[in-house]
Amino acid sequence: MNTLKRIDPRRPFTVTAQGRRRITLGVVGEVGAADAGNASRADARHAAHGEQPKPRRTTATPHHVLLVAAHADRGALDEHARQTLAAAALIADARTEVVLLVFGEFTGDAAALGADKLIELPMFDRRTYAPDDELNALAACVAAYAPAHVFLPDNATGDGELGRRYAAAADASVATHVVEIDATHVSTQIRANTARASRALPEVVLLAPHAVDPKLPFVGAGERVAWRFDGDAEAANAQRAIRDLGIDEIDAAQVALEEADFIVSAGNGVSDVPAFERLATTLGAAIGASRVAVDDGKFTRDKQIGATGKTVEASVYIAFGISGAVQHLQGIKDCRHVIAVNLDASAPIAKRADLTVIADAQETIAALNQAAAAARGARATPATLSQPGKLAEGVLA
Repeated sequence: MNTLKRIDPRRPFTVTAQGRRRITLGVVGEVGAADAGNASRADARHAAHGEQPKPRRTTATPHHVLLVAAHADRGALDEHARQTLAAAALIADARTEVVLLVFGEFTGDAAALGADKLIELPMFDRRTYAPDDELNALAACVAAYAPAHVFLPDNATGDGELGRRYAAAADASVATHVVEIDATHVSTQIRANTARASRALPEVVLLAPHAVDPKLPFVGAGERVAWRFDGDAEAANAQRAIRDLGIDEIDAAQVALEEADFIVSAGNGVSDVPAFERLATTLGAAIGASRVAVDDGKFTRDKQIGATGKTVEASVYIAFGISGAVQHLQGIKDCRHVIAVNLDASAPIAKRADLTVIADAQETIAALNQAAAAARGARATPATLSQPGKLAEGVLA
């Protein structure tokens, strides 16, 4: 029986520093290789010299601006936002600078992400819903820099809404769910993803995930710009149509895995499920599981993470006793930080993890529960602070 998956001939390409790429049956094919020849040779020279510093994209006097706007999360841009910034940097010519407007505190390296200028608006916390103020801030930044195009990630966490609201307020041309982009055109998929619609590069571009490779062979200038937005003054001139009612705090166990920001997941190496669930409650994390753990009856099917279960996008994902089958890795590919606890240092999940703890999962869970109990006791009884060795002994036991 033929088990090869059918490749959609109309699939979009991915923009990389070497040009436009499609992947077919493990072979990488280039589109527009002639246009990307110079970039490919430059990248080859860079690779030959190992870990040398990346060159500046351009040092010419800028005549044009591309503006990228995105929300920060815990001081950093997520993968989708980094892809959007990379898209602007890749299509910018030598006389075009890339300006990054960040809503929220940003502590990352804007230059490494491809930005020439950084405007940070720390007053916009992601826990506060202020779409009118954000719209006014974006409009003020556009008025100050007059960008040729404005780029935002097309997501459901604020950027996509902001881009649509700005396009409507400014009566600007806009393209949403963009899956293909270059310096002259954008494309989006239509007809149940069996065809594409293309148009010239609009004023506002809302980029879909994974259309651009965020790894760049160059850096931007990374200049921080002191730019102040007075939201109160803007609000005084307009009647607010939206009122923030705050955030309802709920038990992490009630959060759908697709929406959870912190997940602890159990595999075949977890035998004491109640201890694992106590740890999840202590950490305030949602509970996931591998297919093996679900098939063994330890967890219900709605907890399964992987290609045949749920695909998650947590900021932190801790895997206890999960070897990391390809199906499970597919389900956690969009997680920001992965921590693996496994006895096997060569397990597949160790290659995906940002941090791997080589230890027995059950013993680690017990030690963490013990450490959490000791920490709670220390807060309740200040006298225990004079015995710091007990907590360390419990963790290492």
